[in-house]
Amino acid sequence: MTSAAMFDLTGKVALVTGASSGLGARFAEILSDNGAAVVLVARRADRLAGIKARIEQAGGRAVAVEADVRDRAAMRAAFDAAEKAFGTVTILINNAGVAHAGRAVELAEEEWRRILSTDLDAVFYWSQEAARRMLAAGTSGAIVNIASVLGLGVDKGVVAYATAKAGVIQLTKALAVELAFKGIRVNSIAPGWIVTELNRDYLESEKGKALTREIPIGRFGQERDLDGPLLLLVSDAGRFVTGATIVADGGQSVALRG
Repeated sequence: MTSAAMFDLTGKVALVTGASSGLGARFAEILSDNGAAVVLVARRADRLAGIKARIEQAGGRAVAVEADVRDRAAMRAAFDAAEKAFGTVTILINNAGVAHAGRAVELAEEEWRRILSTDLDAVFYWSQEAARRMLAAGTSGAIVNIASVLGLGVDKGVVAYATAKAGVIQLTKALAVELAFKGIRVNSIAPGWIVTELNRDYLESEKGKALTREIPIGRFGQERDLDGPLLLLVSDAGRFVTGATIVADGGQSVALRG
């Protein structure tokens, strides 16, 4: 089998949450470039329309669905829209997430719930819905959860985010064990610092640039640095990989652990 055939996603239907910008938009376009029909899910309908247009102009197929990942009725509607347009979702990318900064003793209950419900609860519910529909359709598939190196080791000021991402990594393992026998693989990617439109200004500031001293490879990640891990986990190239977390952080977490 050639490498092109190994990573070919023709006939697959991929749903990407948080697809209106940053990594989510990149994931959607890479999946489309490799043959998948793509369902774009996010809250910002105007941004989704732009991503959809870009994919279609490149010769891909996409539909956009406005939804908050915490809304389970909207979740079911998103899967229904995917099935109406392309068929059963066989690739789910749980990318949507929110972050925070602040001391644990000052964290409000509402903020704790906002982070956990978006970054952990939604990952479970969307995975559950995708798996149920794959099982009902009798098809195999792949679920990829976007975790973080902060799910492996913590820093100050991110207690809710780090807790949620650690939960995502453990959830990935638990789902993998339960679903593997049905041909549904579940894996996660744990990125380090990746430059996106949301953090570009900070990372390009003098304070931000100083963080590269903690990264053995000597630079922040670019969005395209996750293309390889993503394609491995959703394609036949990774057909024997499940329950795994691929760390993509330029060696940062290894250096910290020693």
